[in-house]
Amino acid sequence: MAFGTLYLIPVTLGGDNLAQVLPPEVVTLTQKLDTFVVENEKTARRFLGLIKTVKPVREIQLLTLNEHTIETELAALLAPLLAGLDVGLMSEAGCPGVADPGARLAALAHSKGIRVAPLVGPSSILLSLMASGFNGQRFTFLGYLPSDKAARIQRIKEIEKNSQKHNETQIFIETPYRNQHMLEDLLAHCSPNTRLCIACNISLDSESIVSKSISVWKKSTLPELHKQLCVFLLLSE
Repeated sequence: MAFGTLYLIPVTLGGDNLAQVLPPEVVTLTQKLDTFVVENEKTARRFLGLIKTVKPVREIQLLTLNEHTIETELAALLAPLLAGLDVGLMSEAGCPGVADPGARLAALAHSKGIRVAPLVGPSSILLSLMASGFNGQRFTFLGYLPSDKAARIQRIKEIEKNSQKHNETQIFIETPYRNQHMLEDLLAHCSPNTRLCIACNISLDSESIVSKSISVWKKSTLPELHKQLCVFLLLSE
């Protein structure tokens, strides 16, 4: 029996604007699937209801893969693919496999000779890089910085030093309720000429993507970032 295909399905970044962020072909393919591996079942059901799947959402099989999934549970997630069924892999937002636990299933699928097919859709990380005006030839995504203030400040200094040494864009994120603290620490501890881009609510009506040097940011009215979905990009040349 031939194996199924693992389709990596991007989802919206928080809005209902399917037509603006997903090609029709991606929506059509997703509508026909009836087995999914998802990071969050609630948001997955909402997305599948939004795209109007062929089978009623309540009859669709949803298997969970998140940060709490242990290695011994991955085999069960692979079982439908080994049985010949096509499976959709979805992150909670954006592209699966990018800053997302779905990469673990993709790696396991490759090890079994299962086809892994990425589909086109929004990635807040890449969209923010595209819009920042920063170096798109050399960049690093760092994920979350330390939550402890002293450790976070030390990490910011390391990031700025690495960016200057390698002429490399540094990309990182923060939990929404700590965004304002992140911005305050960046302004307080980065060099005046270092450039900072703050990309918020990408692809939504409230989208804001602004790049300025630290010195200019300090003279500006600062944005309200609390509980916003933000990506931070830093480039020190």
